[in-house]
Amino acid sequence: MRNTKQMKLGAFFFLPGHHLASWRYPSAKTNEAFTFDFIKEQAQLAEKAKFDMVFFADVFGEEIVENDRSGLKFDPIVLISALQAVTKNIGFVSTATTTYNEPFHLARKFGSIDHLSGGRAAWNIVTSSNGKEASLFGKDHHLEHARRYERAEEFVEVTKKLWHSVEKEALVLDKESGQFLNKAKTHRVEHHGEWFDVEGYLDQTETPQGHPVLVQAGSSEAGKEFAAKTAEVIFTAWQILEAGQQFYADVKGRLAKYGRHADDLKVMPGVFITVAKTEEEARAKQQQLSSYILPEVGLKYLSGVTDSDFSQYDIDDAFPLDAPNADPSNPQTRYHVIRDLAVRENLVTIREVYERVAGARGHREIVGTPTQIVDQLEEWFVNGAADGFNIMPPHFPEGFTDIIDLVIPELQRRGLFRTEYESTTLRGNLGLKTPTAADVLGAVTQ
Repeated sequence: MRNTKQMKLGAFFFLPGHHLASWRYPSAKTNEAFTFDFIKEQAQLAEKAKFDMVFFADVFGEEIVENDRSGLKFDPIVLISALQAVTKNIGFVSTATTTYNEPFHLARKFGSIDHLSGGRAAWNIVTSSNGKEASLFGKDHHLEHARRYERAEEFVEVTKKLWHSVEKEALVLDKESGQFLNKAKTHRVEHHGEWFDVEGYLDQTETPQGHPVLVQAGSSEAGKEFAAKTAEVIFTAWQILEAGQQFYADVKGRLAKYGRHADDLKVMPGVFITVAKTEEEARAKQQQLSSYILPEVGLKYLSGVTDSDFSQYDIDDAFPLDAPNADPSNPQTRYHVIRDLAVRENLVTIREVYERVAGARGHREIVGTPTQIVDQLEEWFVNGAADGFNIMPPHFPEGFTDIIDLVIPELQRRGLFRTEYESTTLRGNLGLKTPTAADVLGAVTQ
């Protein structure tokens, strides 16, 4: 029987590729990965393939070292502002932290992009897991995990108030009478909380989507509760079906207490895909990429992805089953995912672990033919573990075009993915409601 429900797909752009050694891959266009023309070309390919959105992560304070490219990137808010002008239907998600920003700044930036794009902007809400970010903003210390989420919750509340402070219907634009707007359709923000004191209006009307789509990527207890209250898309990382199902049921089960329906939140796990026409060819590509990882880069990578310190180890030491020098305030969800993977697959040494997770960073990795890959995606989708996936190409452009040319057609053949966009807005394509001022200003004052 043909599927009537279709999965949602994001293209996670981390250039020149998600794999740690992607920049060394022979076909990777490493020099071009930091040019707008190349990024524009990849975004247009994603739109041609009918992806719902392009996703850009962000983090500050990463070390700049001579043999690792991860510390160099563009500001994703600036980038998606440019990309919306050269595309028509695809949505764009930019990460921005609530720990080192102010609500008015982000409300104005994302609201502007949503207006300019005709309703295709989304904000990935993060709280900054990297403690080194503090020093970039003149702070003596980084907020503890729980306190970061408390600030984030109030931050989003204020931002939503600002987005809806001038309703769409406020604009009268009556040239004959001289009335520009209806003041009754405006709502002055008067917010006085623990973290923020904000009074006034955003100098924009509500956006084509009501407000930009809200995305969140936490899987801790605080992260799940925050997502249930606030997020409309959650990007998460799980290795096995049962864990994905448990997370899916858990976070969806929290929605009702906030007056939300299960369809109001799309769960989209990250999936790192290496695909070829034969399994042997796909495995060879995987092994070739892993062979390019330098030992010092592998250790730095594990330290960053697990929020732990691996610099004290040799790569042939046994992988520690307790997080080394962990921040006691951080539940280190990703470290536990990787540790459990190491135990399950009998990965003994640190080298074996970083080679195994060097592309996916704790997300699920699938290697094989189009049929093998889609079989696994379909299993998660139809068995209550995902509403779709955030696809992580190993390298650009070849690794991405392999997915577009081989995986997308198989998904479409099975009726699991669209052949045409349903809407001109990201909300419309994701099947999400459009919030109104009445919805938001009632909800945030409860």
